[in-house]
Amino acid sequence: MDNASTEKITIRLPKSYLRSIDRLVERDYFSSRTEAIRTALRKLVMEEGPKLLESLRAWERTEREEARSDIEEEYLKP
Repeated sequence: MDNASTEKITIRLPKSYLRSIDRLVERDYFSSRTEAIRTALRKLVMEEGPKLLESLRAWERTEREEARSDIEEEYLKP
């Protein structure tokens, strides 16, 4: 992954999280804190992303249906 396709952010984490991440790095499970956090975020996005998309689609359908109902009520009443 090159720097042109990434953006640097600053986050605050509980010390216990950092100690756990550091242990994983020390045991060569990850090469750095960055890699560990990036891997965790990638997993979160891959697992939760589809659920979020479906929730957004359901919300959009509801919004369209409510808007259609409002229009029909306002402009198409007998």
